[in-house]
Amino acid sequence: VTHAVLGALGRQLTGDERVDLAACLPTEAALVFTSQIPDLQPLTGWGFVKDLATRTGTTPAVARWDTGAVLAVLGRLAGPALLDRILTQLPSGYALLFGRAELTQAA
Repeated sequence: VTHAVLGALGRQLTGDERVDLAACLPTEAALVFTSQIPDLQPLTGWGFVKDLATRTGTTPAVARWDTGAVLAVLGRLAGPALLDRILTQLPSGYALLFGRAELTQAA
């Protein structure tokens, strides 16, 4: 599960946030994460969960649970400043996956 979620996140993150997150991870996890080529079109948080469910052959509910478990630990490893940068880069829906509230500004 950890490999699947790390690989899926590796397909979503680019730039300095990708490099900085990889530096926070244990070696094996960093290799799984960085071995993925980022997608040209990033997925929303829900799209991420559905894609993970399809790739792992589970239900969206199980994939959501797995994602939350792995990303909560990743968020702690990254720390609040890097996690803020990561969430700024990703489309909507990821804050909840990392165990944070999804805050939006009023239009």
